[in-house]
Amino acid sequence: MPAHDELHARLFLLHAAEPPAPAIHHYVAVHGPVDAVAQIRHGTAPAAVLSEIRRPDARIDDDLRALDSGTARLLTPEDGDWPLGRLTGLASLGVPLALWVRGSGSLAELTSLAVTVTGARASSAYGNTIAADLGYELGRAGVTVVSGGGLGVDEEAHRGALAADGRTVVVLANGVDRTYPHQHARLYQTVIAQGGLLVSEYPIGTPPARIRFHARCRLLAALAAATVIVEAGQRSGALAVARAAGELARRVYGVPGPIHSATSKGVNELLRTGAATVATSVEHINYQEGVR
Repeated sequence: MPAHDELHARLFLLHAAEPPAPAIHHYVAVHGPVDAVAQIRHGTAPAAVLSEIRRPDARIDDDLRALDSGTARLLTPEDGDWPLGRLTGLASLGVPLALWVRGSGSLAELTSLAVTVTGARASSAYGNTIAADLGYELGRAGVTVVSGGGLGVDEEAHRGALAADGRTVVVLANGVDRTYPHQHARLYQTVIAQGGLLVSEYPIGTPPARIRFHARCRLLAALAAATVIVEAGQRSGALAVARAAGELARRVYGVPGPIHSATSKGVNELLRTGAATVATSVEHINYQEGVR
């Protein structure tokens, strides 16, 4: 954990800015969190930095209580458990200022061999079966399954990995102390019990919001060597994960679906345009390559 002043500075920044905040991240990387916060509070930081500040009067009391009670941990870029290789490439999309985690696992270790599996919330029985099978086979191969913890494809991918006694990482669009969707309280407990993690760049108590689901897409893409889209409609958020993975030069795979299925139109388009490679089994997914 960072020193007292650095910890308080990081916590303030997580509250004050809505991710991604690339100008703030760059300023902190150059000046350090303590000096950066001092300049922000005095209004002497560059205009680009100040423009990313949304809540200048942010309080960090709940975060400190969570740390003191052991409810969650805070990882920073200076931490040995920070997945540096995975997140370095996010410079253009916004490197997180810090990450909250729940669970005892090492994020760096868990993501050193990982595949993101995501897709439609309103998934079909076909999509659910494929997601569960992929999660299971990846888990059995010792590969961490990364997903967003949502209903549908995400849930099935997590459950598949857990059924194989594998480990899985849930990247949340809210604080790690909140369960969303509420039906997944037991699922998240099992993730932690089996050595996985709940991960978020949002402070304790933060509720989910549309803008946060969108921002989370870049983390889902970054934390794995490859991304697999199982089902996705034409407006699915999973397509944003695929785009981010492509920008990060990570491998992108898609599971083809029926041409008349609304939940497969988006992923089928990825395959038609060459933005994704067909994958119908784990053997088609190259998870050994990519940034470690």
